[in-house]
Amino acid sequence: MQLIGEIENLGLLPTLFIENGEILGPIRIYKRDNLFVIVSDLPVEPDLAYDFAESILKFCKKKKIGKTIMVSGLESLNNDPLDCKVFGLVTHQSLEAQLYEANIPKLLSGTVFGTDAAILSSFRKSNIPAMILLSKCHPFFPEPGVAVQVITLLSKILKVKIDTHDIQKNLEYLRIQHRNLMQETINSLQEQQEKKPLQRPPHIYR
Repeated sequence: MQLIGEIENLGLLPTLFIENGEILGPIRIYKRDNLFVIVSDLPVEPDLAYDFAESILKFCKKKKIGKTIMVSGLESLNNDPLDCKVFGLVTHQSLEAQLYEANIPKLLSGTVFGTDAAILSSFRKSNIPAMILLSKCHPFFPEPGVAVQVITLLSKILKVKIDTHDIQKNLEYLRIQHRNLMQETINSLQEQQEKKPLQRPPHIYR
């Protein structure tokens, strides 16, 4: 997909990522044919969630996008990465059939909060239907195996081919690498909070 823009000025800590010598913003927009993808390498803080949601809705209206799909997680400490469960929710009944065709059960009870809730709230009040796919995953550590399964489901819904061969080939390496990175982050934060012990490690996307 082609990088076509970035979302800026959301009150985030100024951050840039470097990949293969290229400077990239943390929240980017990609496009191919009539498909747009928004990728964020940083979590959006709760107090910025509604502004972020409204900016996405405004973008979708401007580009006359017919539907949106989000991918998120359900915290589960005992999740089996080889057999993850994925649930779905939709804001408009017009997307119900797509969940059924992909054999994705609806989430019948629970709570959606933070940025996910802000985006769903904005779209359920609009005429653009939205879907969210929620996969069971570890609350602290990235799970590339779970991501592959969700991407595979997403490709069925979008009716596009997504090659996950390279990710699957390096699953164990990615899992260890990401867990080590997360552990280093936790240790660093704990050192900075001597008077206030860290109650829960923060979410990290990268």
